[in-house]
Parts: sequence; structure tokens; C-alpha cells
Amino acid sequence: MPNTNKITANEYQQFKSFLEETCGILLGEGKQYLIVSRLAKLLRDEQVSSIGELLAQISQFGQRRLRDGVSDAMTTNETSWFRDSSPFSVLEKSVFPQMDEEQGRMGCRVWSAACSSGQEPYTISIALNEYLASAGRSKLTNTHIIATDISTSMLEEAKRAYYEAGTLERGLSEQRKRSYFKQVESGWTVIDEIKRRVSFKPQNLLESYVGLGKFDIIFCRNVLIYFSPERKTDILKRMAEILNPGGYLFLGASETTMGYSDDFDMRRSSAGVFFQLKVRG
Repeated sequence: MPNTNKITANEYQQFKSFLEETCGILLGEGKQYLIVSRLAKLLRDEQVSSIGELLAQISQFGQRRLRDGVSDAMTTNETSWFRDSSPFSVLEKSVFPQMDEEQGRMGCRVWSAACSSGQEPYTISIALNEYLASAGRSKLTNTHIIATDISTSMLEEAKRAYYEAGTLERGLSEQRKRSYFKQVESGWTVIDEIKRRVSFKPQNLLESYVGLGKFDIIFCRNVLIYFSPERKTDILKRMAEILNPGGYLFLGASETTMGYSDDFDMRRSSAGVFFQLKVRG
């Protein structure tokens, strides 16, 4: 029977180091209960007798699947539809109209980083749909949203685009539910018009972004709070490098580029705050 309710002080320090090296997540002191609770199922499924044995196994060569399983279990997957609503209002009222005024624009590429179970990228697609309906002619009809996450299980769930009824109640109005989802069995699935703009792929934010291509908009919300100052600086630097000139960055309400990057200007609109890549002379 796995001993899932004990972790020694030394094991805790080892696990903290592993988590920061593989995911960039800083785990504070006194979080033993979090490790124990989140890894209990993995230990049972993998028939690993203790967290000490788990640490020994993931340190061995060829244990990528098990290491990914640990990262998956420890990654926070808190999300909802139109979360904090402000960024999506900014898109519709400020960013999309500004982009439509740009000379030579042909479509748009958006990156939804740490997309969890898919609510954010699908919400972006819904916001674009509503903007296009009000704008009439637009240069943004050819828009592609790349959604990434470190968790392979979350990506599989996001690709399915199937959500139980209770999940839709978190941030989604009845009108939007009826407009952008269809009922299947005991839940709801995103309609093809919204889904076809979105594609999913695995991405660790600590690894290279070059393979993702260039973007006009990046959403990286409520993610940087888990990283060290050095990691935040590195992530923002590399995001700036893959943004097109004048590109837009959306962070969480408690997050900022100040003190970590001088590549962005903070912008304010009636709908909220966002960041824009500086145009270097």
C-alpha cells in the first residue's frame, strides 16, 4: 500500500528543486500537504510505494513519462470562461479595432500560453466572433490561435472541447452558451466555428518558443506569479522576441512587466490594462 501521506524534510527540498528545474514553479515552505495530496493518485496508479521512491525513479534516465506525470499533477489548472472579463473587453474594444486599422495586415496569430482545459483560447475565439459580427468588414477573419500547456492531459481535454454543464456556468452567460455550444449527452461541446481557429500543442515555458512562430497577441495570464524573478525576466524577454512589432501582451490582474522587462509599454483603455511591445528606433 503506497505511503502517500508522508514526506521528509530532505524529500521536500529535493521535490522543490525538481519542480523548479522542470516547470519553473517556486514552491514555498510548508507546502508538504500540497505535494502529498496532488501526488497521491499518481503514486497509486504507478504503484510507487512512497514519495521517496518516486524521487528516486524520476531521477533515473528514461523516466520522461513519469516526470511528465509529476509535473502534470503539480500544475495548477484553475480556469473559467471570460476569466476576469477585462482582457476580452480590451480585445474587442481596443486591440482588434487598432489591428484592423493597420496597413497591410492579413489576419492575426494569437498565443494562449498555459491554456489548461481550453477555456481561454476558446473565449478568445468567441470574443473575435463577436467583434467580427459588429465590425462588418475586417482584416482579422483569418486568425489562428495557438494554445499550449505543459500538461498533456489538459491538452487532450482541451482538444475534446467537451464541458459538463456546471463548468459552463463559470463565467459564461446563457446567451453565449446557446450561441457557441451545442448540447451532447450530459454536457456541451464548442461549435466548429469557434473551435476551428484553435490548435493545441505541448509547451514548457522554460523551453524554446522558436518553433511556435511569430505572434501578434500573447496571453500569459496568472502564470508568471509562480516563477522566480529570474525566470519571469527570461520568459518576458523570449516572448518579446516572438511578438511582431507593436504586438500585444496580456498578463494576469496581479502581474506586470515592470521590474522584469523594458520591452513593453503599459497601455490603459476604458476596458482595462494591457502591454504593448515597444517599437525600437
